[in-house]
Amino acid sequence: MRLLKSKSDQELIQMYVGGQESGLEALLNRYKSKIYTSIYMKVKDEYLAEDIFQETFIKIINTLKSGKYNEEGKFLPWAIRIAHNMIVDFFRKAKRAPNIVNADGFDIFEVLEFSDESAESKMLKQQVDVDLKKMIQKLPDDQKEVLIMRHFCDMSFKDIAEITEVSINTALGRMRYALSNLRKMIEGSDLVFQMG
Repeated sequence: MRLLKSKSDQELIQMYVGGQESGLEALLNRYKSKIYTSIYMKVKDEYLAEDIFQETFIKIINTLKSGKYNEEGKFLPWAIRIAHNMIVDFFRKAKRAPNIVNADGFDIFEVLEFSDESAESKMLKQQVDVDLKKMIQKLPDDQKEVLIMRHFCDMSFKDIAEITEVSINTALGRMRYALSNLRKMIEGSDLVFQMG
């Protein structure tokens, strides 16, 4: 298994397409938490997230087996784009718009800076986390989505632009607006912390 960890995504895909199931298993282990979390943060329902996650991997498997995968070295953005499309399809069928949200206990982008991790500051940090999450919920969906993809999924603006089907400049603009709106909300509240 250690040998598999050192292999690139492309090598693991070639192994799987060549008949070695361990290639897919290694890919799944490498990315399942990021893909699942990106789904969960959009649907905020554990069971629904698991269903969409499974459907996403069925689609990934079918695409790989059919030889239609041609995203050289870009497995994660491609997989998240499939998950994104599955979510859009689900809500289109359900005829309601998704609300992009954060999972409880999510360390919100590590924008909090405390010099002293005493019990008091930990309590304060937890309260700030809760308040900040509430503020993020007030952002427009397009800004919320870019913020989550950029900071939680470590995605580049190029990949975010591809998945959300907008230009890189639009994705950058949404990020700037999101941070600007968050700062305004923070300044209007009594939260005391620094944003990076």
